[in-house]
Amino acid sequence: MACDGRGIVALAESPARFLRTSRNADERSTLVLVALVAGLDLALHLALIGRYGYWIDELYFIACGEHLDWGYVDHPPVIGVAARLSRLLFGDSLFALRLFPALAAAGLVFLTARIARAFGGGRAAQIIAAVATCAVPTYALFGNVLTMNSFEPLFWMGCALTLIHMANGASPRLWLAFGAIAGVGMLNKHSMAFFAAALIIGLLVSPQRRLLRTRWLCLGALVALAIALPNLLWELAHGFPTVELLANAKRFQHQPVTPLEFIWGQVQIAHPALAPLWLAGVWFLLFSPRAERYRFLGWTFVLQFGVFLWIEAKNYYLAPIYALLLAAGAVAIEPRRAWVTAAVLAWILLGFVVLAPYVLPILPVQDLPAYLEKLGMKEVRSETRPMGNVPQIFADMLGWDELVAGVARVYRGLPPEDRRRAIIWGGYYGPAGAVDYLGRAYGLPTAISGHQNYYYWRPEHLSGDVVIAVAISEKALAPWFESVQLAGEVTCDLCMPDRRVTRIYVCRGLRMPMDEFWPLTKCWTCDKPAFVNGPAKPPS
Repeated sequence: MACDGRGIVALAESPARFLRTSRNADERSTLVLVALVAGLDLALHLALIGRYGYWIDELYFIACGEHLDWGYVDHPPVIGVAARLSRLLFGDSLFALRLFPALAAAGLVFLTARIARAFGGGRAAQIIAAVATCAVPTYALFGNVLTMNSFEPLFWMGCALTLIHMANGASPRLWLAFGAIAGVGMLNKHSMAFFAAALIIGLLVSPQRRLLRTRWLCLGALVALAIALPNLLWELAHGFPTVELLANAKRFQHQPVTPLEFIWGQVQIAHPALAPLWLAGVWFLLFSPRAERYRFLGWTFVLQFGVFLWIEAKNYYLAPIYALLLAAGAVAIEPRRAWVTAAVLAWILLGFVVLAPYVLPILPVQDLPAYLEKLGMKEVRSETRPMGNVPQIFADMLGWDELVAGVARVYRGLPPEDRRRAIIWGGYYGPAGAVDYLGRAYGLPTAISGHQNYYYWRPEHLSGDVVIAVAISEKALAPWFESVQLAGEVTCDLCMPDRRVTRIYVCRGLRMPMDEFWPLTKCWTCDKPAFVNGPAKPPS
């Protein structure tokens, strides 16, 4: 306030205007602080973005980007578009591929703080919500790799924030925005439909069901359907392969977990140090008088938690909703004193530092086993795949350059005539994707595979005269070829146990036409492709 008293005169003449200006200035400064937290989160991811190597799924998503379509066996189209777009805009590098996930992680930090504000939280609540979101292990992990899960929380929280604004009195026309976000979210991951349905059911059982009594809801639903329709039509045209894949995953890949294991798994993915905060958020949404208009969000969480517990879902399936709970928890416990806020933030950051090497490529990879042993936290596993001494996502970043170099040695060792007609066949999408992306430097031909969407990408007029088989056992190959010779072996000590030794065979003389053999290679998250056991005897 000026020394000449003009500020006092302004206050006397227009108290409302003075207070409004002061409040706006405070909100702007809070916005800057939240943006700073999001920026620091982005900077952390960018600093670590190129460590360890390409993740197995990233290699597959790059291949999907080379075969753009409205759908794939195991996911909708957005991830393929993201992979293709990142390469077009920024070139071929880990930095290029992972820039969008890093931006998505920072965006989620900012969005969570805005949700806290929409709940009525002040500066302390918004900062706590933002910092807590940075510290969630799952969000940190998926902010450092290209995956549908990197973007999924943005779509969930975008829909939630839209409904919060309507509960706060905004126009019901926001149902159109809800529909647009949900529709694009469906093109990213089909689980968006479950979250949207849970939100609607939450509204139905809460006092905010009035938000459903509007034509804008129907129009928003039409918007979502119009956006998601191309993927639905793709599924229909291909006989709903995703349904078959999910059934196979349930039979062969998922490992049942007990209710207690599932609950502990939720504590792990959201960070044990943050459990009091998100549990406070659950209490706030379900019971606090201040949150009566947001009660539907509490029911949304209860419904999704119960359904995922019942179907024995993977632990991280529920991860996107914890940003909402952290925002609510930050409002529920919002400190009135600066030192209390500082203490809460210090606790969150300390917890993050302890677990960060588990989810971010901070340490040299060879030092990870010793660190994780000292950490002493055993991950709740919902898959049957055996674990090694390194977290699965890091273990599956290792060894691809060495594998492709090994395949290249075998390929170059073939006689010129054999090289011209040779096929490189990956036993699953990992070797196939690695050969397709990393093998260009060696002049390798495009790989084939029956795994996931690779099954649909088989080139026409393939011969089975000379096949370089990667990560397929000799026992499985021998009945189908005139000759099977071990030509190379690649080891990776820190890879997952099933990838520590990868053998490369040169197979000659497929005993049946490729058109007849190819359907036997199909494996959509199956136990083994049909040719391993064979629906019929191999030709003699």
